[in-house]
Amino acid sequence: MSFNLKINGETRRVDADGDTPLLWALRDELGLTGTKFGCGVASCGACTVYLDGLPTRSCVTPIDSIDGEEITTIDGLSGKASAAIRQAWTEMQVPQCGYCQSGQIMAASALLAETPKPTDEDIDGAMEGNVCRCATYHRIRAAIHRAAEIQEG
Repeated sequence: MSFNLKINGETRRVDADGDTPLLWALRDELGLTGTKFGCGVASCGACTVYLDGLPTRSCVTPIDSIDGEEITTIDGLSGKASAAIRQAWTEMQVPQCGYCQSGQIMAASALLAETPKPTDEDIDGAMEGNVCRCATYHRIRAAIHRAAEIQEG
């Protein structure tokens, strides 16, 4: 089957079975490898993308279920919140291995876009389900607070 997916503002054609997870369409069919495979069961967050602005696990989202939705990947992420997150991530030296970081950045950017001055509880809630194999959770939380400061100006 053929699907037209709107990804990062551009309509892209994907020839795949309808039950193909979005993650594999992005990586294997379209070469957008910024979105990572972690667990395949929506438990780790490495595959997080936005569907119509909402963080979504792409490893369990079949492409036939997203007709007409706007998909944003880490490759196309932009805006004030994501710029602040990326700056803070660098300043705070958040990543170690870096494997989970695309999902972490997607979740953190969504949080800051919705809640410009998050509390620790806000951060914990928004980041729940995003697993960091290197356990840099304290740096992630600190970087989100720093990003909030950066975003505030």
